[in-house]
Amino acid sequence: MIGYLSSLFQNKCPRCRKGELFVTQNPYDLKNNLKMHERCAVCGQRTEIEVGFYYGTGYVSYGLSVVFSILTIAAWWIFIGFSVDDDRIFYWLAINAVLLIVLQPFFMRLSRSLWLGIFVKYDPKWKEHKPADSERIVEEHMKNW
Repeated sequence: MIGYLSSLFQNKCPRCRKGELFVTQNPYDLKNNLKMHERCAVCGQRTEIEVGFYYGTGYVSYGLSVVFSILTIAAWWIFIGFSVDDDRIFYWLAINAVLLIVLQPFFMRLSRSLWLGIFVKYDPKWKEHKPADSERIVEEHMKNW
């Protein structure tokens, strides 16, 4: 489990847990934030296993944002508290909104790593096994999105 989480947060290939998924390692390089290698440089696993594959990451990114907001409101409640007599809830809303905007590039990459990890499983013997061919890929349609 530690290996999975480590590879997930480091944006490594889910199949070999060694190759980089993204062209640049900096999530705040906004021009290249979501540019991914076509294949893992280590094991050869495709990063886009069908046309339009990453559309589902919007739901994952939304879920990550909701979980983050729940964690921040719980931390705020424990350490600062809420009251009907003041505006502390609005301070939390403002701080949470700023944090969500600042962390969005990180959440977008994390959601892609999670999404790919759902469909591509870790193979401890990846050196011996060839990556599975993606049966729903039409090369002519790959760059039309």
